[in-house]
Amino acid sequence: MISLAHAAPEAAQPDPFMSFLPLILIFVLFWFMIIRPQMKRAKETRKMQEALQKGDEVVTTGGQLGKVVKVSDQYVSIEIAEGVVTHLQRGAVQTVLPKGTIKDL
Repeated sequence: MISLAHAAPEAAQPDPFMSFLPLILIFVLFWFMIIRPQMKRAKETRKMQEALQKGDEVVTTGGQLGKVVKVSDQYVSIEIAEGVVTHLQRGAVQTVLPKGTIKDL
């Protein structure tokens, strides 16, 4: 009448490394597709801002187009029109344009 109960075979424990493997792979993909290119872009921008010199034609983050007339440690003076000079932080310079771009506009 009463049958003997048999214990089920013990389930194998998953490997802890295998359970974290998807998270590790996601982080590696995130690093190579998002973080690393952004760091490279920031390094190039910083290098460009440090190399600014008098006579460069630039575009600021605010969209102003002008010619660099004075460069100091932290600030840049840009002539945006004849006789109109603005003073900006170096970080506000977004792009250095090829020489003669302002004349072509």
